[in-house]
Amino acid sequence: MPGVELLAALPVLGEDDVLAVPVGAGGTLPGWLTDPDPARAAPVPADLLAGALRDTGNTGATGKITNLPVPGRRPRSVVAVGTGSGTLPELRSYVAIAVRRAQTLAEFGARRLVLPLDGVAPAGADEVRAAVEAALLAGYRFRDTSRPHPPRLAEVLVVAADAQDPRVAAAAHAGRVTGESVAWARDLVNTAPNTKSPEWLADQARERLGGLESVTLTVLGPDELRAGGFGGVLAVGGGSARGPRVVVARYRPAGAPDGRPVLVGKGITYDSGGLSIKTNAGMREMKTDMAGGAAVLAAVDAAARLGLPVAVTAVVPAAENAVSGDSYRPGDVVRHVGGRTTEVLNTDAEGRLVLADALAHARLELGATVLVDVATLTGAMKSALGSRTAGLYATSDGLADALTTAAGHSGERVWRMPLAGEYADTLESTVADANNAPGNPGATTAALFLRPFAGELPWAHLDIAGPARAGSDEAEVVKGGTGYGARLLLRWLEAGAPVDPTPTVED
Repeated sequence: MPGVELLAALPVLGEDDVLAVPVGAGGTLPGWLTDPDPARAAPVPADLLAGALRDTGNTGATGKITNLPVPGRRPRSVVAVGTGSGTLPELRSYVAIAVRRAQTLAEFGARRLVLPLDGVAPAGADEVRAAVEAALLAGYRFRDTSRPHPPRLAEVLVVAADAQDPRVAAAAHAGRVTGESVAWARDLVNTAPNTKSPEWLADQARERLGGLESVTLTVLGPDELRAGGFGGVLAVGGGSARGPRVVVARYRPAGAPDGRPVLVGKGITYDSGGLSIKTNAGMREMKTDMAGGAAVLAAVDAAARLGLPVAVTAVVPAAENAVSGDSYRPGDVVRHVGGRTTEVLNTDAEGRLVLADALAHARLELGATVLVDVATLTGAMKSALGSRTAGLYATSDGLADALTTAAGHSGERVWRMPLAGEYADTLESTVADANNAPGNPGATTAALFLRPFAGELPWAHLDIAGPARAGSDEAEVVKGGTGYGARLLLRWLEAGAPVDPTPTVED
């Protein structure tokens, strides 16, 4: 990723710089570009840029881009990008498009992108934070190859007139920390499955979080899992030579309130489907199946690095769902933490089994007062909401509203789904408390399966099967693992992890 710095005014531009220009609706150019005062001379003639915009039909529509080489002048190139009406999503798009175009130019000698935000409207703290996050995340790339990497953009200078305002400077810092934590989550997701075992994931958490102030890390291995009754985790991970782990990362700042939110993230490091094996095509991206675990770890990482005054714990049940003589079977009965039992009808419905243990452990052993789980749980959710929106289930309207508000600030979309009680009878089993494959509607019945493990605590479930992975670049999201959920959870924690404990009445 490029380095990102916040400035209050345009720097002196050099021949290895790229200048971004935000173009508002109707082709409106920012005031600093058209200012007639010689003391504030524009780095490129406004009439030249206006002519180029007319020639290309760039009238400021969101994402519309015009590249204007400036022979014999500085900077080497100007990138004019439409910002529409200047909303935060449009700002993120402007920043991301400019970063990606500058990265292309970096292969021809560009080293720095100068990115003014003050255009159609002044840039305040929210705009600066969104821009810094987008600059870092749009510039993210994950590569594991012996070939030389192409030259990368070294630096992005974000320019905002209010950069000296302490609130704006703090917002830029929060954006940097958030972007770096999300990038770590993306690295965890994108790592190849031959490297990414449950033990490896635990080691990565130790390396990243172990030295942070007020953070303690505990890793439960197979012996501790057996002693603790983690029947779901042990069953799912039993078919692999690389045994399961449960990672518990606690952030406890001095003086934090008594509330103890616990974030639970599905950590299936690879999912073959087990004996109910997936097709070859269905397995190709199953390294993504621990994206929920990556998101909750990244949220704790960012909360600690920002020194938030709220305590939070992440629990990641990590296992590899493999095929062997030790694999669990359709027909098995699994006993979870707390004693509840599940009849296994499909070994490819494994995520809910490990989440069940983790939720019960958080409630019974970790003193949780509110639970939020994040998981790439069902293909049904991706079919329902597509690849950019997560499904949100909750037992509390207050919690659902708080997470939805956090999603709006973070740019990670959610859509609330109903915990429809009329489907509860599909979970019935003649030999256990429930079965793990109750059928359609698949995302809703999966949420209903998880609900008892949260007990009476306020609980929310985020099914991120769609947005956890992207097939192409869009705004600050890049192809591959997205780190979805980390920013949303962090914004909720920054707001104090609000929750109204009044339960929601479902039909």
